[in-house]
Amino acid sequence: MVKITLNGAATEILSDTFTITALLAIRGLAKSRVAVELNGLIVPKSQHPLSIIKSGDKIEIVVAVGGG
Repeated sequence: MVKITLNGAATEILSDTFTITALLAIRGLAKSRVAVELNGLIVPKSQHPLSIIKSGDKIEIVVAVGGG
């Protein structure tokens, strides 16, 4: 189990190996335009599948909203 802070809220994930891509899929954001920050650093989309989430990590996900 991985304990993280996601958008300011304590969250538990029932997996030992977990990536940003997997987190976005579980949250229903796999096809959304998002910006992800991991421990204060922006993670490029190309790095989402390679970025392993560990206990204690702080993650912020911001969804891009279109409009005029």
